[in-house]
Amino acid sequence: MNLMLLTPLKTVQNILNTNVIGTFLFCREAAKLMKRNHYGRIVNFATVATPLKLEGEAIYAASKAAIVSLTEILAKELAEMGITVNAIGPTPVETDLIRSVPQEKIDALLSQQSIHRLGEFRDISNVIDFFIRPESNFVTGQVIFLGGVS
Repeated sequence: MNLMLLTPLKTVQNILNTNVIGTFLFCREAAKLMKRNHYGRIVNFATVATPLKLEGEAIYAASKAAIVSLTEILAKELAEMGITVNAIGPTPVETDLIRSVPQEKIDALLSQQSIHRLGEFRDISNVIDFFIRPESNFVTGQVIFLGGVS
């Protein structure tokens, strides 16, 4: 969590390389394999930081907004190959990654959600399970933000 004016260029490059370029390359290579079987499920990771427009998260939220757009476009490109592409936008989950975030920032974020609690891994896995089910073959290009964020 860094205000834009305090964000080093190296941090920007690392975030974009990981979130945007890494996701694109993973999707491309996975789609090549899935195309052979005319079946596949891709589930990308967005974040609630994008629709909440969280201060101090400019480059992170922007990189995940790119993932939302990538998901929607790839859904169209890959549909005829039997491949669905969806995304999930989790809320913060209690991990080592957020333990250093001040509690007041976490509380402020949670207050913007309809469901005022941290996410749990089961919340995320439930949505992923839905996306990857064979019966979900008519669901593509969708992003589900958790916690009642839209």
